[in-house]
Amino acid sequence: MVETVIINKIADFNDKSLLIVDDDNPFRERLARAMEKKGFEVTQAEGVKKGIESVKVKKPAFAVVDLRLNDGNGLEVVKELQTSNSKSRIVMLTGYGNIPTAVAAIKEGAIDYLAKPADADDVEKALLADPEAKAPPPENPMSADRVKWEHIHRVFELCNRNVSETARRLKMHRRTLQRILSKRSPK
Repeated sequence: MVETVIINKIADFNDKSLLIVDDDNPFRERLARAMEKKGFEVTQAEGVKKGIESVKVKKPAFAVVDLRLNDGNGLEVVKELQTSNSKSRIVMLTGYGNIPTAVAAIKEGAIDYLAKPADADDVEKALLADPEAKAPPPENPMSADRVKWEHIHRVFELCNRNVSETARRLKMHRRTLQRILSKRSPK
C-alpha cells in the first residue's frame, strides 16, 4: 500500500516567509525567483552569519538551507531557526548527500533533505508536505554507482583530498581509488 502525501498549498499558510541560505549565488537567485513566483516571500542569505542575522530579524515560517557554506555549517542556521521559531519548516540542501548528515539535519529540526541540484518544484513539495506523512519515493533516484561515487568523493574531501588517507579509510587499494577519482561521475 502506497501512502499518499498531502501537499498543502502556500495559500493555506498565513506566514509565507521563506529564508534561502546558500553560498552558490546563481543557484540561490534562481531558486528565490522561482519560489517568489510560487507565492513565497523570500529573503536570501549567502552564509551562516547572514543567515543567523536574518533569522533574528524575521523568524521565517520556511527555510531552505545549504549544508556546506563558505563560513561554516548550515546546521548552525537550522539550530537558530528552531530556537526562534520551532514551527519553521526547514529543508536542507547539499551537494554531498549522505546518511550521517541527513540524520543530523533531521535531528536539528529539518523536515526534509534534498541533494543538489534540486529544482524549485522539489523544494516546494518538501516545504509544503505534511511533516507527519511519509515522503514519496524520488522520481529520479541516484543509481547505486552514483551513490558509491558520491560517497568516495565525500570521504576524499573530508580527508583533505589525500588519496592515501582516503584509501586507508575506505579499505581499498590506493591505485584503485585513483582510477575511480579520475573518472567522471556515473549517471
